[in-house]
Amino acid sequence: MAVAQRPITEAALMEPSGAPAWKTIPSWFIFGSLGSRDKNNLPALQPFMAERAHAKGTVEIAGASHVVMISHPDAVARIIEEAAAAAGE
Repeated sequence: MAVAQRPITEAALMEPSGAPAWKTIPSWFIFGSLGSRDKNNLPALQPFMAERAHAKGTVEIAGASHVVMISHPDAVARIIEEAAAAAGE
């Protein structure tokens, strides 16, 4: 997937999305760190977005692609389980 991934277009970045869910819904964050294969998100921007969203949990994975659920499914499953357990509290 990383080989075929194309950079995001300006049009996709400019399209309005409505009210951001991260402002009202608890969130968890998983992303590829510096040196990752993600060609769409800047690695330096990811920790900022997690902090801004007041993420309940953040996982940074070296070498993860933009589709971290494909490149690191076990880590994604763990953070989903953590989020589900917290939602049940």
